[in-house]
Amino acid sequence: MTDSSGDRKSFRGGGNPNKPPARQGQGSGAPRRRGGEGSFAGGRPSDRPGGSAPGRRPPRPEEPDLPDDVQATDLEPSVRRDLLSLDKTNADAVARHLVMAARLVDDDPVSALGHARAARQRAGRIAVVRETAGLTAYHAGEWAEALSELRAARRMSGGPGLLAVMADCERGLGRPERAIELGRSDEARALKGDDASELRIVVAGARMDLGEYEQAVVTLQTADLDPARTGPGAARLFYAYADALVAAGRTDDGVKWFLNAAAADDEGDTDAEERVAELSGGIEGEQ
Repeated sequence: MTDSSGDRKSFRGGGNPNKPPARQGQGSGAPRRRGGEGSFAGGRPSDRPGGSAPGRRPPRPEEPDLPDDVQATDLEPSVRRDLLSLDKTNADAVARHLVMAARLVDDDPVSALGHARAARQRAGRIAVVRETAGLTAYHAGEWAEALSELRAARRMSGGPGLLAVMADCERGLGRPERAIELGRSDEARALKGDDASELRIVVAGARMDLGEYEQAVVTLQTADLDPARTGPGAARLFYAYADALVAAGRTDDGVKWFLNAAAADDEGDTDAEERVAELSGGIEGEQ
């Protein structure tokens, strides 16, 4: 969906580990640039056309249709368990909307967001529902909505998860300084492994937004920057590092790390090979 450069598409060089809860058998995963319609609400009920009288619950916004072949049992069991506090009819509808959000988010994030919003309207006090709404809004490019929903989810469930996505939302809102601040937070220091790496990639992107290319390079220079590593997380990190090197004027080093990214990218998520060809052609032309 994106690349990991200073271009504001996203913080990843390809692939995306941050997706709404998966449907059964899919594996964990679903949420780009602004493209949705904003959040459901807008002012008090009486301020909106057809608003309800005081003391009455406003009518639920029209929901996207649910295909007959989408079942609540398609949702991962661990996620379904989080819906047990709802009555059965509502839990079934919420689960089916979550399944549709995960199914659509890669190819049609705006439609996916419609389903995530429907689930949130029905079950806004359940953390996994708010998290799904946030991640799907992120993929649809609705940065402010995504940030609001993810903050709500974290208040409900605790922990430092999804900090990288929240920081990238700050970039999307034109606030790279806030993304950098999140990278310095106590919560950031609690992150481990790929979660910590993803946040560093975002912070490096924020540095590049500010034209601080050397600082972006330094941000990514950690023990994880090992060319012997493989897999999606390593490929994204190497790609981001290569991009920062090129932006800092170190094209030869950048090509080497794009090659490392291509070697690590066993799922074909990045365009590292294309970047190598593009940059190598430019280098030859200068000689």
